[in-house]
Amino acid sequence: MKINTNSWNKIRYTLYTPGYDLIAGYFKDSRKKSVESLEIKAGDKVLIVGAGTGLDLEFLPNDCEIIATDITPSMIERIKKRNKTLNRQVQSIVMDGQALDFVDNSFDKIILHLILAVIPDPIACINESGRVLKHGGQIVIFDKFVHKDKKVSTLRRFANVLTNFLFTDITRDFESIANNSGLTILTDKDADFNGNFRLIKMTKK
Repeated sequence: MKINTNSWNKIRYTLYTPGYDLIAGYFKDSRKKSVESLEIKAGDKVLIVGAGTGLDLEFLPNDCEIIATDITPSMIERIKKRNKTLNRQVQSIVMDGQALDFVDNSFDKIILHLILAVIPDPIACINESGRVLKHGGQIVIFDKFVHKDKKVSTLRRFANVLTNFLFTDITRDFESIANNSGLTILTDKDADFNGNFRLIKMTKK
């Protein structure tokens, strides 16, 4: 039986919504660095896939157009509530990141924070993101991946049985995920927990 499904993600992240900010807020500095690396300009159209409770919104300028998506309705409601204070130009939509309901070449910038290690099909997610990204646009990724050029250890695979059920997959290899995306890596930097998290910026040439 496949554990990681959209149905299970909706259930578990609905349960986690009330305390989500306490845990995900730990990565505030990395989120900030990631978003700032996009150098978002006035009028840019920005997509956040797997936006959670909208923790990235505070780092976005108020003169860009933002669409925030998430598979979990309770998360989308938190985004709407958060934006009452931040007052960004945000449209919040319940949507599957593996099948984005947007036309090709729609967005100038895309944010994928803590989604590729959670979503059931990360290859579909990054391919869809590449599809809706404009030529010359940029995607930033912040997530947990296996170290480059290293194999997944037996201990990590064993631990993943629990982490994948409760929260996230800790055995995913970014290079395999992005290999056929048609996107080009611009920067790839180690981030939290000794490089188990990475900050990656890509473009669509």
